[in-house]
Amino acid sequence: MNVKRIFGTVLTILGIIGLIYTGYELINKSNSYTTLIVVGVIGLIFFFSGIGLVKNTKDEA
Repeated sequence: MNVKRIFGTVLTILGIIGLIYTGYELINKSNSYTTLIVVGVIGLIFFFSGIGLVKNTKDEA
């Protein structure tokens, strides 16, 4: 069980959730744009760092 791969998966899922939340609130024309910008940027950071961890971690059996 590789801890880096699990952590990368968790980060990717959190990033996807953040991006979906941002998109949902933008479609509903929410008035709190600063919160949406922060959540969107954090979601992007989590998503790409999680993808990078999963992709760059080698399986060692």
